[in-house]
Amino acid sequence: MMTISAGFARENKKRYAWAKTLALITIGYNIAEGLLSVYFGLEDESMSLFGFGLDSFVEVVSGIGIWHMIRRVQRNDGENPDFFERRALRITGASFYTLTAGLALSSIVDLYQGHRPESTTWGIVISVVSIMSMWALIRAKAKVGQQLNSPAIIADAACTRACLQLSAVLLAASVGYRFTNIGGLDSFGALIIGGLCYREGREAFEKARTGSFACACGGVCRKETAVSETGLQGRSDA
Repeated sequence: MMTISAGFARENKKRYAWAKTLALITIGYNIAEGLLSVYFGLEDESMSLFGFGLDSFVEVVSGIGIWHMIRRVQRNDGENPDFFERRALRITGASFYTLTAGLALSSIVDLYQGHRPESTTWGIVISVVSIMSMWALIRAKAKVGQQLNSPAIIADAACTRACLQLSAVLLAASVGYRFTNIGGLDSFGALIIGGLCYREGREAFEKARTGSFACACGGVCRKETAVSETGLQGRSDA
């Protein structure tokens, strides 16, 4: 029995090490993606690519919080965010809200002025690479999260899925402009990216408020909170 327990502990140690590596890969990838996207977004005057790049930098802060959480869980301190992680979540949320406002304002101005990007070639290239990379990360994070029975790591995989959605929007806007030459498609794509950033910002603040990384992107936090409140109300009525 002791041998089985020791083997299980060793296997879990390897899995946590892999989960931490995935978090570091996510951070490093987002830094590189952000630099390239912002640079080529400015070069090509593509608002959707530029906004996508800024989103990548905000994701870095979120990734650091997840990496810190995994390190802490390895010490058996639980999955609820500590002070550092709560602060990272609030910074992430505020950054997403700021990015949303900036993208919305810039996109509306560009639409009014009839601005057209110089090219969307790099938007296509970066979005395709991002979709393939995010798909691989989602699968890896979900698998290790299930193996460790970790709601927080599984939720992180769901948030990586939000990054994949952003990439899909960038690809659609970039390809659409390339084949139609309708400048408003780039600005419209930036508006959608801004809307997705708003959703991610709201989720970050929700995680900080509920004190649980197990809340996934896409509204699970609010659903869990509502269920919990309903249960408490039912017990009090009884």
